Amino acid sequence: MESVEDRLKALILSKYKSIREFTNSIDMPYSTFDSILKRGIANSNITNVLRISNALGIDTEKLADGEIVFKQESVQTIAAHKDSEWTQDELMKIEEYKKLLLAARPNKGEDQL
Repeated sequence: MESVEDRLKALILSKYKSIREFTNSIDMPYSTFDSILKRGIANSNITNVLRISNALGIDTEKLADGEIVFKQESVQTIAAHKDSEWTQDELMKIEEYKKLLLAARPNKGEDQL
């Protein structure tokens, strides 16, 4: 069975070009992260585990237990009041803007659209 560290590494490589790119994005030395992978998540500093899990959107407690479980994102509803109907062109621009915002998220999942 694949270790949680192996699964974590695979998850990171699915979202980033390299482990080094990921460690740079969370402001963690590559050598620190490499040690975490070798020693195990359970033996790591909690601050580092929090950095990793927050950047990937995964549950910290589950990660410490050897599982990779994505956090449920809270959904915020915003009511937009309008005085007139949206044109087809305006609706297309809204969809494009929505895709742009979603693409900027760290997990960049298409399932969010």
